[in-house]
Amino acid sequence: MTLLVVGASGHLGGEVCRRAVAAGQRVVGTYHAHPGAPAGVEARRLDVTDRAAVRALVGAVRPAAVVSTPYRYADWSVTADGAANVAYAAAEAGARLVHLSSDALHAGRPEPYADDDVPTPVFAYGAAKAAAETAVRVVDPGAALVRTSLIVGDERSRQVRLCLDALAGRGVLFTDEVRCPVDVGDLAAAVLELAASDHAGLLNVAGPDAVSRAELGLLVARRFGLDPGGLRTATSAASGLVRPVEVRLDSSRAAGLLRTRLRGVAELLAP
Repeated sequence: MTLLVVGASGHLGGEVCRRAVAAGQRVVGTYHAHPGAPAGVEARRLDVTDRAAVRALVGAVRPAAVVSTPYRYADWSVTADGAANVAYAAAEAGARLVHLSSDALHAGRPEPYADDDVPTPVFAYGAAKAAAETAVRVVDPGAALVRTSLIVGDERSRQVRLCLDALAGRGVLFTDEVRCPVDVGDLAAAVLELAASDHAGLLNVAGPDAVSRAELGLLVARRFGLDPGGLRTATSAASGLVRPVEVRLDSSRAAGLLRTRLRGVAELLAP
């Protein structure tokens, strides 16, 4: 089958591409500015905010499935409108759609969030991700919408790099921001499972371990054999930033639905 990965130059998109190519699929991957698709992927430049261009590409590729990962942290048009454009084009072509969403659309609370909890965004990026979900669900009710958390892996992972920077004194990690990190490989495998399934609607796909960003930094230090003594920490509240604090995703439904085992971050970053 032909798989179209929108955002193939990203960390997750690239891993989805690699696994799909290894499984013998034809993979077309898009990028915006700089080609970064893995070997074996047919790379196509695409501006997801250009609806006509998105429709033209999907119409030309005729994919059986589309994995949609477009986002730009401070750009509503990419994160929200771009996702809507991809969903519209996929539905028009009759392609299976897996849309990647985020735990950033929740406000934060002590209790874990279920798969279908209503978004309560408190900052612009979370609002954009919530808007993207709304558009996708209206345009394609049969799409799978994956809510995930911090994506970790090797040094290519933005989250791991942030931890390494904080350990080197070049950044700070918050002690009160709690998330459920997931391995990029586990997430990519789950996404490909969903692309081949008929699951419709929201699904939390994150790791079982809830840790603060500061705790994640300590795990990264252990994994890379670094001195944790230099880790710089603070609280989100004291920083003046408006972002979700405690966001725990309950991924028990995904754990029962998928063959892929979603490993906890303590296991992932074991020495």
